[in-house]
Amino acid sequence: MKIRVLGCSGAIAAGFKTTAFLLDDDVLIDAGTGVGDLSLEALARIDHILVSHSHLDHVLAIPLLADSVLRLRAAAGRPPIQVHGLAPTLKALRDHILNGVIWPDFTRLPSAEHPVLSLHPFEIGDRLQLGDRQVEVLSAAHTVPAVGFAVDGGPDSGHAHWVFTGDTGPNPALWRRLAELKLSHLVIETAFSDEEQQVASVSKHLCPAALALELQHLQGPVEVHITHIKPGEVDAVMSEIAALSTAHKLAPLQAGQVMRL
Repeated sequence: MKIRVLGCSGAIAAGFKTTAFLLDDDVLIDAGTGVGDLSLEALARIDHILVSHSHLDHVLAIPLLADSVLRLRAAAGRPPIQVHGLAPTLKALRDHILNGVIWPDFTRLPSAEHPVLSLHPFEIGDRLQLGDRQVEVLSAAHTVPAVGFAVDGGPDSGHAHWVFTGDTGPNPALWRRLAELKLSHLVIETAFSDEEQQVASVSKHLCPAALALELQHLQGPVEVHITHIKPGEVDAVMSEIAALSTAHKLAPLQAGQVMRL
């Protein structure tokens, strides 16, 4: 089982792609601009999309992906791509993107009987069985309903988990659950530098000072991958993170990086 980083930035610029991960070759975890680096054939192999929340940098590839693979999947008789999210997240997708104004409703195209997308609600605490892989839905604390995900590496890994926090501010519920899991990798956002601590707090993101407090709850040591840094702030954020006192190994997440479970 492997997870490939397609995008890990908090916004776009040359060389920066927004959040998306590819689990094996058929499951997307979030669908930011990094999805666009996949070939058409690779896009057509995606059967599931797990959505952490409704913000554009995490969902904008969903409607474009549907349009790109519709003909290939229809010709091959493939079932709809299942989009999994909290009920409010799926409602936001339907109301504000797949609404016939911003983009066609691909939950009814090419026909209502055989659409290219289908929407499937989950709740925090659910365990999604995707083939032989299990993904748990974790809590997140953001400005809109949001979640993170824990991918179970299976018996060969001793059920070690790859965890993605999603976009979140301080979140005690997350650490209570992670204390019960064996972790191999933690992907956690730190969107702003400490100079912008007030902005981070209002927007429910982390800055290095807040990250340090969160990591005190993490049993370890664990490989910690920092994601969602805004373009132009990578050096400032990572220099502040490098100054933290922690037993964990902290490094910036890189597009193209592959993590094996």
